Amino acid sequence: MKNKSYIGLSFIILLFGIWAVPKIIDKLSGGNLEKMGKAPAFELTDQNEKKITNEDYKGKVYVLEFFFSTCPSICPIMNKNMKKIEEKYFGNPQFGIASITINPENDTPQVLLDHAKNLGITSKNWHFLTGDKAYIYSIANKGFNLYAGQNNKAAGGFEHSGLFALIDKEGNIRCRKDEYGNPILYYDGLKDEGVKAIIEDIDILLKE
Repeated sequence: MKNKSYIGLSFIILLFGIWAVPKIIDKLSGGNLEKMGKAPAFELTDQNEKKITNEDYKGKVYVLEFFFSTCPSICPIMNKNMKKIEEKYFGNPQFGIASITINPENDTPQVLLDHAKNLGITSKNWHFLTGDKAYIYSIANKGFNLYAGQNNKAAGGFEHSGLFALIDKEGNIRCRKDEYGNPILYYDGLKDEGVKAIIEDIDILLKE
């Protein structure tokens, strides 16, 4: 009887291991990333005066942010953290970055080119984008639901989210879940934890 009990217990433990181990690995790897719908289409002009659309990112995993070059508050932090991401994937043709200005009246292609040079950006896959102001605000607020607005009382005259959006090779917005199982939607571009998380999840998407 004891041998049968041991065999039965061993079988239960084995079944638990088969069920639990993949879930533990899944948890540690960032899990199956949620699809939050298609990223909005866009057509803008980059720092090299080239028309760039969302179709230019087809087949690439890319990170998208909203910023402006004269931002005195959160943008320098976002730029620094985005550069960490850019350096990690430098030269990878399957990865890209889109930085869209919310102050296009100032941020002309030439201004954005100078901004990129000041940051030491040499990647051909990092596009600093400008265009019509109302169009950009629609992409931010209605398309991505990432707040951007003009506010004379805010530092630099504008305010915006410090979040990074992650988009997969098929143009879907992707994200991990939080500890409660809820999609986080976007990644904190101001904190090391957010940068670490998005890098882990970029790695996952690049393998898809």
